[in-house]
Amino acid sequence: MSQGRKITVIVLAVVGVMSTPLVWLLDSPNAGQLAGATVQAVVGIAALVWALFQRPSSAGPTDKAVRTGRASRGAITGIRRPGGQGRGSATAEQTGEASGENSVSGIDYSD
Repeated sequence: MSQGRKITVIVLAVVGVMSTPLVWLLDSPNAGQLAGATVQAVVGIAALVWALFQRPSSAGPTDKAVRTGRASRGAITGIRRPGGQGRGSATAEQTGEASGENSVSGIDYSD
C-alpha cells in the first residue's frame, strides 16, 4: 500500500471513530442508532488497525547482473545507475573483468 493511501485510510478511520460519539451527544439514540454507531466505530477501528499494520510497497524493481562479460575502454557491463538513481536493489554476481579507464563490470553508480 502506498504511503498516501495509508494516510488516507488512517484519516478516514479516525474520522469514523471520532464521529461515533457525536450520535450519542446530539440526541438520545434509539436502539437502531446505537447499533449503527457501534458498527461504525468497530469498522473505523478495524480500518485503523489494518492500515497501521500494512507494509510499504516495494521500493522498486530488483536489478541483477550475473556473469557479465569483460568491460574495456570505458565500457560498462552489468547495471548502470548514474548518481545512484533508481529504486530497489541492485546486485551483481560473478562479474567479468574491467580494463581501461572508466570501465565497469558490475554496478556503476557514478555520474
